[in-house]
Formats: sequence, structure tokens, C-alpha cells
Amino acid sequence: MARKERKDNSKLREMMAEYGVKTMEDVHNFVKMLTAETIQTALDAELDEELGYSKYDYKNKETSNSRNGHSQKTVQGSFGEMEIEIPRDREGEFEPQLVKKHQTDVSSIEDKVIFLYSQGVSTRDIQKTMREMYGIEVDDSRVSKITDKLLPVIREWQERPLQAVYAMVILDAVHYSVRENGIVTKKAAYVAIGTDLDGQKDVLGIWLGATESSKYWLNVLTGLKNRGVRDILIASVDGLSGFIDAIHTAFPNTEVQRCVIHQIRASTRYVSYKDVKAFTADLKPIYKAATEDLALQALDDLEAKWTSKYALGVKSWRANWQELSTMFKYPAEIRTLIYTTNAIENFNRQLRKVTKTKSAFVSDDALMKILYLATMDITKKWTMPIKNWPMILDHLVIYFGDRVNVKF
Repeated sequence: MARKERKDNSKLREMMAEYGVKTMEDVHNFVKMLTAETIQTALDAELDEELGYSKYDYKNKETSNSRNGHSQKTVQGSFGEMEIEIPRDREGEFEPQLVKKHQTDVSSIEDKVIFLYSQGVSTRDIQKTMREMYGIEVDDSRVSKITDKLLPVIREWQERPLQAVYAMVILDAVHYSVRENGIVTKKAAYVAIGTDLDGQKDVLGIWLGATESSKYWLNVLTGLKNRGVRDILIASVDGLSGFIDAIHTAFPNTEVQRCVIHQIRASTRYVSYKDVKAFTADLKPIYKAATEDLALQALDDLEAKWTSKYALGVKSWRANWQELSTMFKYPAEIRTLIYTTNAIENFNRQLRKVTKTKSAFVSDDALMKILYLATMDITKKWTMPIKNWPMILDHLVIYFGDRVNVKF
């Protein structure tokens, strides 16, 4: 695999050297040239199909029609205007389908490649699809060049201004393998999903870093502050050590709810397989309790029954109780939104659907491009506010007062 990548990169370097690519403007023009060349190849292939024989394969010619040169046409692509040559036939019967007679915008061809890329389609299958559908040969380097136009868009998205106050933010990370200096390493994609004061969800950003750590989360949270976020009312997090301290360093007044599902998983690690079902059943009255007092009674019962056998499993609930019990001060409508990080885990599952074809990404940029495209596809369905949001907002106003900066 590494050998193939070196070969492809070497070929690309040779092409760039041949065309004298040294500045960003040179890169822009180089990509435009590749796009025009790709379209030109496809148009010539269309005429081959129409006539039934390739340009110099006269022995298979079974028509009186023949090629009749080209006519020049200016079209608009994603990187600006470009000149292409439309092949003509002598009898005037050829009607190109890729670039139709009066069509002047060809950016949709690149859009097709980007769409396939966003669905997790491998480079090999993109090549096959473009060849079968359009007669276009699109190699690895061209797919990369077409999708690289996303990088400035991604940077702009990552740096866009955010709202001043978010009612809730869920923070989690999903892990991927990425090649770095010829070695496959694990990278964490840090994800933050925020719910604003209108009840609308949005992905605030995705950041790539080393294996998940509280230090990197502090960088993420500081970045949110730099983009305009001055307050988060409630944050939902997993059980990463130091995570809560990182949140309170960036946002001292934020209330933190530790994910109950993560807590269950962590505590049952200490439990024998034959007892897991019974132990888990005894946990349910804790996190399903109507009040904190009832939850503590259920925790006492758990302790009395299981401490002698699984002291560590029970102790972890006591040790993390301050963050596990945050939810009990809120009504059910808010509690169901904050007591687990399921919303972000569902989001991560959808990311994995389009990344599962890759055992390892060739670079951070390659991973970031597909995560961004998948995010745009997922979030375009997030058009409605959270159910019962007006009632939830009323409760938040009561609990947080002036921190809920709502304009009536």
C-alpha cells in the first residue's frame, strides 16, 4: 500500500514539476488544467461511443460518419473559467451528454466525485463509476485534487463565529487510523454538538488530535471561546479523566452531566459475566429515580447487595456522584437530553458508515474531508427544534436566570 502511495505521489510531483507548480496560483491553474483535461477525455470517449470506433481504429469502422475536428467552448468550473474542445462529427449528429450543447457550467462533474467521496466510496470505486458512467479516467491524484477544493471551505467552517450562549453541548471523540510518516497511528476526532437557545442542534466543530485527552479537550473548548461562545449552561461528557476540570477551566459556570451509559459500562468492567445482568438491573433504579434522594436510596441498596463482591464497581458510582446526579435537578424533558451522550454517539455511528471502507486514511486532510462531507449530509436533516423546546426553555430561564439571554 505504501509503495503504491509513493508511486502515485512521485507521478504527481513529476506532473507538478513539468507544469512549474510553485505558488498557490500555480496550484489553482494546475487543478483547472486537470479538470479541463478530464472533461476533454470524456467528451472524446463519448464521440468514440457514438461512432463505434476509436480515433485510429479504422478497421472497426462501420459508419459513414467520421470525426470533424473540434470547436472551442468556454465553460465555468469550480476553479473558474476554462477552455475545452468539443469534438464534432462530419454529419452533425453528435450531441455530447457530459457537456450539453448550451451548457456553460461543468462544476457538477466535480460535484459528482465529491458526492461519491462523501458516501465513503473508495478511490478505486470512484474511478470505476466515473469510467462506466462518463468514460472518464480519474486516478487517485485527481480524486484528491478535486476533493482538495474542500479544504479552505472546511477551514472556514471550523473558524466560523458561534453563538454566545448554548443551552447544552455534548462532547465526545471517535477514533480513526491515519498514516503519518509511513506509520499508521490512532487519531481522535473530537466532536462538539451544541443546542442553541432556539432548540436547534448544530455540530460546532470537529478537531483531529492525538489519542483523546483532557488537555486536547481544553484546546477545543478554548477554541469555542475564541469563536464567540461565552457560556454553556450544561455539558454532557463521558468519563475521561480530567475532562470535567478542562470544562470548568474554560467555562467555570457550566454544569456537567457525566454520561450514565459510560458509567454503567465502566462499573460493569469489574463484574463477572455471570452477574452482569443482575448488577445492571440493580443500577436501573438509580438513574431512573424521580429524585436524587430516591436515587441515593437505590445506590445504598446496590452497595449493600454488591460491595462485598464488586466493591470497585459500586465505588465508582459514589466517586462520580456529583456529576452523575446533575440531571436530578431538572424535569424529565431536560433530563433525557443530558443524561447520556447518545445523540453524539448516533452522530458518530453515521460517520462510521462512510469511513468503514478505510482501514487507514492517507492523511489528516483525507480524513477531515470525509468527516466534513458526512457532517454536512447529516446536519442538513436537523431542521426542526428539539421537541417541547418552549417548555424546556422556560425551565432553563428559571434555573439559569440572566445567563439565558433570550430576546422576547
